[in-house]
Amino acid sequence: MSSYETPSIAFILSLIGGILMLIGGVISSLWFMSGGINTGYYGMMGNGMMGGFGGMMEGYESFMHGFGMPLGYMSGLSIIGLVAGIVVTIGAIMLNTRSADRATWGVIILVFSIISLLGMGGFYIGALLGIAGGALALSFRPARRET
Repeated sequence: MSSYETPSIAFILSLIGGILMLIGGVISSLWFMSGGINTGYYGMMGNGMMGGFGGMMEGYESFMHGFGMPLGYMSGLSIIGLVAGIVVTIGAIMLNTRSADRATWGVIILVFSIISLLGMGGFYIGALLGIAGGALALSFRPARRET
């Protein structure tokens, strides 16, 4: 009977990356869905520092909070990052439990880590860890042990 090694380094990197993507996705989803910060680019003083520009700038608030993008667009991107974090985390767990299908789970982790870059990818560190974990899962060759 023979047994296979599991790609533990790929699992650990992918799991940490997926968790960071989840955390980043939750934080950014809550941030953008709640309307971001009320003061926008005005700083701590709100509209007080802008003086007469307060009324003129009202139509542009949704663009100001999303770094030049509409707030709904940024909410959508953060949800993409959240979903990618969920898929990468599940893929990492499945990579550890079903190591015979490591190529399939490695591709899933790699693809969704790249997709998560749209939603900031777990502060970008999570996406990089997921990409590294997916690549290691694809390149892993188990050493056969005869028992």
